[in-house]
Amino acid sequence: MEIRRFRPGDESALFQVFLSAVRVIASRDYTAAQIEAWAQADRAPEVWASRMRELRPFIAEAEGEIAGYADIQPNGYIDHFFVSGAHPRQGIGTLLMSRIHDEAELLGISELTADVSKTAEPFFLRHGFQVVERGFPIRRGVTLQNALMRKDLHHRT
Repeated sequence: MEIRRFRPGDESALFQVFLSAVRVIASRDYTAAQIEAWAQADRAPEVWASRMRELRPFIAEAEGEIAGYADIQPNGYIDHFFVSGAHPRQGIGTLLMSRIHDEAELLGISELTADVSKTAEPFFLRHGFQVVERGFPIRRGVTLQNALMRKDLHHRT
């Protein structure tokens, strides 16, 4: 398993990780309509690619295949954190979270925040995050449920 920085050309593989994370892993906590609204297969590739180049996520590779990715923004916000539906429960998320913590320390970030799905909430709780508030974002007219979570890094666990 290797964690590396984003490279131009990763965008398409990251989209596949995102789709499989939502459609395979999150599907146990969300309805089919919610999954379809969230994981839009018809998303414009150039818009997605531009967003990934902006986020510059860390990439988890397993045997040369991208198995997950996660970013940390300069303000400590984790915008994307996804593990492929083909690689659940293999420690990939934990490796990515560890790398995010290392980067936060390097950048002098004192707290992490993320808008987290119902599916990811237990994982974030295990990594020391706490729910700040529940959210109900609307995607394509469909209401989803998530939680804004926060972790004070002065009390790293």
